[in-house]
Amino acid sequence: MNKVTTQPLSGFMELTPALQQEFDKIKDVIRAEHVARGFLPIDTPLIYRKEVILARAGGETEKQIYELERGNNKLALRFDLTVPLARYVVDKQNSLNFPFKVSQIGKVYRGERAQAGRYREFYQCDADIIGRGDLDISYDAECVALVDSIYKKLDFGDFTVRISNRKLIGGFVESIGASSKLTDILAVLDRASKITPEEFVAQIGALGLESEAVSKLQNLIALKGSNSDIIGALKALKVANSEYQVGLAELERVMQLLEQQGVSTAQIDLTIVRGLDYYTGTVYETTLNGREREIGSIASGGRYENLASNYSSESYPGVGISIGLTRLFSALLGAGLVGTTAKTSIDVLVLPFSAEQFAYSYKLAVKLRADGRNVDVLTEDMKFAKKMAYANKSGVQHVVVVGSSEVKTGNLKIKDMQTGEEYPLDACGDS
Repeated sequence: MNKVTTQPLSGFMELTPALQQEFDKIKDVIRAEHVARGFLPIDTPLIYRKEVILARAGGETEKQIYELERGNNKLALRFDLTVPLARYVVDKQNSLNFPFKVSQIGKVYRGERAQAGRYREFYQCDADIIGRGDLDISYDAECVALVDSIYKKLDFGDFTVRISNRKLIGGFVESIGASSKLTDILAVLDRASKITPEEFVAQIGALGLESEAVSKLQNLIALKGSNSDIIGALKALKVANSEYQVGLAELERVMQLLEQQGVSTAQIDLTIVRGLDYYTGTVYETTLNGREREIGSIASGGRYENLASNYSSESYPGVGISIGLTRLFSALLGAGLVGTTAKTSIDVLVLPFSAEQFAYSYKLAVKLRADGRNVDVLTEDMKFAKKMAYANKSGVQHVVVVGSSEVKTGNLKIKDMQTGEEYPLDACGDS
């Protein structure tokens, strides 16, 4: 009989305990920062009626959706956390407090071709702020400040949150008479940081734009300096387009609010447009300094005017930030920025000599746990030397040996496995 393969499907991450600890540590920091800033946790289903998922999907995304059948029911797995959030807000609108600050951390599924950094099952860590009817621009800055606090806590190195505004870019493109080419222009802007200036000019020119329009776009994304310098330069362009002016005012306000919050990692970058077409205002991407090409974006998001347009006639504007944790972890691991050595959660390992000491050892473990320590009891039947080897390999810091004399006298000693020092430990009581 042929044995069934134990390999997971391609595109599904499975980690050793050591790496899982590192993964969970990052996830815990993200969750803690969400909580610290008032984002309320929700957990939405993995499986939906197919029409709910397809209401927002389109193009390549629709081709990547995992579809299921159960009897006559046509079902699909969620491909992001935005669709579940939109449905959730519409379904529970009358019991929610707006602006609604919400945290979602969970797995999503996309049937795309598995490759380095691309997974079919992966964790998204989303934080969104949803309004009902309207939402103040100040919340755009709050999401950037959240990213700033997360990556300062994670401490993977210096980073930059690059910020732009889709209204500003769209208004500028309209002002140069190229609004019919907006989608194609945004696509070139989105990859501008990955190509040379000459390639940028060639790719924009290939869209059929006049040379003057190409030159104006090139000058726009070439604006450098401090954030105040760039704002000043954008004002000096005197673009007579209302959408541009609204976008510029929003961008200036967001940067002022970030300065007030002490966020120094935010930098205006007019090549940031975000590929998804539902972003309507502020957009941002975060990268580790010096590792932009190696790792890519480590957090991204922006403002969208109507979260639930496919499910409700009521307007729910929002702004959010998303961290693709599985892809991020894979990139950090490849760059050597996360540890690979397992660290046990156990403070004390109790080592009974034989089954005769199990009852006493269990009582001791209960007492130590009540004192706030994490305790395990090694009950495997093995020679004492192997038990000590197990303790060493597990990385536990302290062990307590329980033999017949310890049970009889109650004289217990706790040993520090790193220093070899032993000191008395109070007995657990009657055996």
